[in-house]
Amino acid sequence: MVDETNDPNELAPVQDDSGEEEYGDILVKYKERIKAEFGDVGVSADGAGATPVGSREYSEFKSEIYPAHFTFYEKACNKAESIFKLKVDAKQAATLTKQIETCHLNCTPSGVIALSFMVPMLFIVFGSLIAFAIFNMMFLVFFCIFFGMAMIFAFQKIPQFFADQWRIQASNQMVQSVFYLVTYMRHTSNLERAIAFAAEHLDAPLSLDFRKMLWDLENGKFSSIKDSADTYLETWKEWNSDFVEAFHLIESSLLEPSDDRRVALLDKSLDVILDGTYEGMLRYAHNLKAPMTMLNMLGIILPILGLVILPLVVSFMSSSDTSTLTMAIYISLLYNITLPVGVFYLGKTILSKRPSGYGGADPVKSHPGLKRYENVIIPLGKNFQFAVNPLYFAITLFAFLFIIGMSPILLHAVDPGFEIANEDQSISMMGYICPPEFASCEDTDLVGPYGLGASLLSLVVILAFGLSIGLFYSLRSKNVIAIRNRTKKLEEEFSSALFQLGNRLGDGLPAEIAFAKVAETMRGSTSGEFFNLAEKNILKLGMGLEESLFDPKVGAVVSYPSKVIESSMKVLVESIKRGPLIAAQALLSMSRYMKEIHRVEERLKDLMAEVIGSMKAQVAFLTPAIAGIVVGITSMISTVLTKLSSQLSQFSSSGESTGFGGLVTIFGIGIPTFHFQVIVGIYIVQLAYILTVLANGIENGVDKQGERYALGKALTRSVGLYCMIAGVVIILFNLFAGVVLQNTLG
Repeated sequence: MVDETNDPNELAPVQDDSGEEEYGDILVKYKERIKAEFGDVGVSADGAGATPVGSREYSEFKSEIYPAHFTFYEKACNKAESIFKLKVDAKQAATLTKQIETCHLNCTPSGVIALSFMVPMLFIVFGSLIAFAIFNMMFLVFFCIFFGMAMIFAFQKIPQFFADQWRIQASNQMVQSVFYLVTYMRHTSNLERAIAFAAEHLDAPLSLDFRKMLWDLENGKFSSIKDSADTYLETWKEWNSDFVEAFHLIESSLLEPSDDRRVALLDKSLDVILDGTYEGMLRYAHNLKAPMTMLNMLGIILPILGLVILPLVVSFMSSSDTSTLTMAIYISLLYNITLPVGVFYLGKTILSKRPSGYGGADPVKSHPGLKRYENVIIPLGKNFQFAVNPLYFAITLFAFLFIIGMSPILLHAVDPGFEIANEDQSISMMGYICPPEFASCEDTDLVGPYGLGASLLSLVVILAFGLSIGLFYSLRSKNVIAIRNRTKKLEEEFSSALFQLGNRLGDGLPAEIAFAKVAETMRGSTSGEFFNLAEKNILKLGMGLEESLFDPKVGAVVSYPSKVIESSMKVLVESIKRGPLIAAQALLSMSRYMKEIHRVEERLKDLMAEVIGSMKAQVAFLTPAIAGIVVGITSMISTVLTKLSSQLSQFSSSGESTGFGGLVTIFGIGIPTFHFQVIVGIYIVQLAYILTVLANGIENGVDKQGERYALGKALTRSVGLYCMIAGVVIILFNLFAGVVLQNTLG
């Protein structure tokens, strides 16, 4: 690169005018060539040269992969800061700055604090006004004030939440990053190129961090790539010292004059990160039992068991001034807002302590062409496919089931007197009754629905939520997971394939013939199909080695979207230029590295198997089963209290016994099973969602595709089991309660 700031006389010994003119002509031609290759940003007036190219690459890459909610949050912070600025405590500002830099947010600590006060204050003001003016409920006013004050602290924790999410996702790629660095450095001892190679093959967010190191170097922030890397490693000293040590070993290999010693240091760096990863997950697995027990008891068991006595509490709290709908709102605020938020916060706290481990890659991020497979693919003929967003199917299913489930409310709104019941009125569909203070009333004054049919139909409302959300996530991830599983299978076999390919190259065979030998040896396996495809491209299409692997349309790597496989083949293409023996050594080393990484990943899965298995059993069976039984019991209690209250009211109004008057005032009217079950059912859907996300996070870190696939299965199964158990128990216990009341009250 030509430095325009230097005096031309220092570069050329000739001092005459012709020499200066010749130098100027060369400089102009050089600038024009840079401009032609890199565009206008390649040359600037201040002689920055090609530096902005790297800057542009980093900025564009960040805009492409940066999460949308991160971008929205930083814009909100900047907007809040422009409205009013708040002075931030120096200690808090330092903490926030560190968190902001970790996740590459483009905002300031002052903006974070400003947003943390502005949004909750708006919520308190408008929420309280709506609660008082429209609903006329002081309880809602106090709830808005309390919840808004809690939001202040929650909003101040958002940068920490984002930083933890970024760190967990990056931690999953630590082993891979060292693998890529070591793989490249074995045949080319150049740290800057190795970091660029790793940045190219890593997924976000670690790829963004690596590109940032190069960007800082190109922009002159640091004088060497080592200084840039060491500054970046400072951010990981607290969280992953093994990664820092492994990276320093890689840097030290640059100073070794002996090639054997250099390679030994590179191998040692991979061993350090693998051993450190296993030890970190081992400690995490042991420390996980106590917080998981607390989460299970406080967030699941105690709230569900509390549902048993809740109908009694509601019945005694009910009065003529408090409607059943108002009581349902109170319960919903507890079970559908407060408890889920608490469980979610506890879960995220547990997840934030997860060390580096393994995780599933998202093929859609690394290969945007696969994004169409997130839709439902409908084949129309041999050569045409139609992609439909799964959201349409989910919305259709939700609307259909929701209307059926809400039919008791809708039918009563259309015709207040509508009812379907047996001859003695002991079993009814709607079950709307008069308030307990009235022996008789108009149809428009009826409250409910208390009928057995309405209680069962309320389960369809929960099916609408659970099945529609589960269907959406299932259809969204089904095709992508199938592609990822096929690629994973290839990756598991690929170490053996690389070993064989390396041996063939070591025997002196050209790469094209070695491909054919490996494809024949591994026929019937996924690896055999991969090399067979590359061989066909060479023989039938006349492609070269690189083109047969990386052709955008028919390349073997395109058919198997894996960063590991892609990087292996790129190492092969680069190293084969230096001879088959060099390529053989590179592939044999990669084969050993891949086996070591796979071995550690399997050990990590064994470590987490007990905790993950317990959480999955909690979601799949225990929580929906317990909740279904409890809802059935509470339905029976509600039925008994409702009928008893109604009977006592009739006795009191008819004057048959003056002693019943006091009992009528003690027993209010119970909350309808319809309302109660909908609240509990939505709570089960929320629990299934939160626990599934938590289990997937503990097992795989940040893995969106795996999370969607797990949600699709968990929500469908847990909600289906809950509705089935709750429906059976509601029928049996209500029939039992009806027989008891019939025999007791006549």
